[in-house]
Amino acid sequence: MASVEADLVVFPEATLSRFGRHIGEVAEPLDGPFVNGLRQIARENGTALIAGVWEPDGGRVANTTLAIDTGGSIKGTYRKIHLFDSFGSRESEFVSPGSEPVVAELDGLRVGLATCYDVRFPELFRKLVDQGADVFAVIAAWASGPLKEDHWTTMVRARAIENTTWTVAVGQPPHSDGFGVGHSMLVDPMGVVTRDLGPAPAVETAYIDPGRSDAVRAALPSLTHRRFTIGDIAG
Repeated sequence: MASVEADLVVFPEATLSRFGRHIGEVAEPLDGPFVNGLRQIARENGTALIAGVWEPDGGRVANTTLAIDTGGSIKGTYRKIHLFDSFGSRESEFVSPGSEPVVAELDGLRVGLATCYDVRFPELFRKLVDQGADVFAVIAAWASGPLKEDHWTTMVRARAIENTTWTVAVGQPPHSDGFGVGHSMLVDPMGVVTRDLGPAPAVETAYIDPGRSDAVRAALPSLTHRRFTIGDIAG
C-alpha cells in the first residue's frame, strides 16, 4: 500500500471471512485481533481503510463495514441495512440488520458507506448525500447468476449518475460458492467508469478529483432540482 502512496484502500464485503454458516464462529468484536490488525496497518502505512467484518450480535452476526482513518481510529461503523433474502439466499437467518446510514470522514473525503444488496435501494444513497457524502464506497460479495453481473455494474453506475457522486465499488472475485463477480469499479459523477478491474482478483490505484464533482454538479444540478425528499416520500 505504502509503495503506491494510496490515501484510501477499499476492501470488499466479508474481508474477515467468506460468507457461510461458519461466520458466527469467526465473528469478532471491534476490539478483536482482526480489527486491531487493520488499525495497525492503517497507522503504519498512513493509509485510510474500508473493509467488511463480522461482529457478534446475539444469536446472529452484524455484517459491518468499517472506516478507519490514517491514524488507525475507527471513523465509521456501518451495519448492513438491507439483507440479501433473494434468489434463494436467506442472509437474515444468520445476519441481523442495521438501521442507520453512515458517512465517515477519511482523508478529507466524506464517504457514504454501503454494502452489496444495499445498492438496489436508491433511497439509501439519497440519505447519504443528504448527510454530506461526496463519495460512495460500496463493498460487496455479489452473488453470481443470470444477469447478476449486469445488475451490479448497471446499479453502481446508476447510483453515481443520479447522485452526481463519485462511487467506489469493490467486490469479491468469483468463488466456487457462487458469491463474487469481481468487477470492482470507480465511477465518476457523470457515470463514466474510470476503472473496471474485471472478474479476476486485482488491485489498482486511481485518483478521485473533487473538482470533477463540482463541475458536474454545476452543469447538472439535479440534486437541487429535487421536488421530493426522502422524508416527503416516507410521509
